[in-house]
Amino acid sequence: MFAMKRVYETAEHTDGYRVLVDRLWPRGMSKERAAIDWWDKDIAPSAELRKWFAHRADRFEEFSRQYIEELDAHPEAVQALVQAEHEHGTITLVYAAKDPQINHVHVLLEYLQQASAV
Repeated sequence: MFAMKRVYETAEHTDGYRVLVDRLWPRGMSKERAAIDWWDKDIAPSAELRKWFAHRADRFEEFSRQYIEELDAHPEAVQALVQAEHEHGTITLVYAAKDPQINHVHVLLEYLQQASAV
């Protein structure tokens, strides 16, 4: 099972295996407080796409399309997370974005759910 959570929220036992899915380390967050089991930079959107998107709601649809193309081009990164789900059960995708609705983790979560169903 895949779930998602902001890194600034308290880590809980029910989070299972916590994977940071951002390219950059979250500002002001210590490694101890983040309680990250794995930092998967490879699954995050490219630096170019992230900068273009700039968390603008009006760009989210196009950002989602381009991010899916990036995920399609890197099946090994996707497969690594699917394999982690098989090994650990619950995988919480941890992110730092301020907006809990307009961010790459929603796209990634749906993509992973489809990939793990296959």
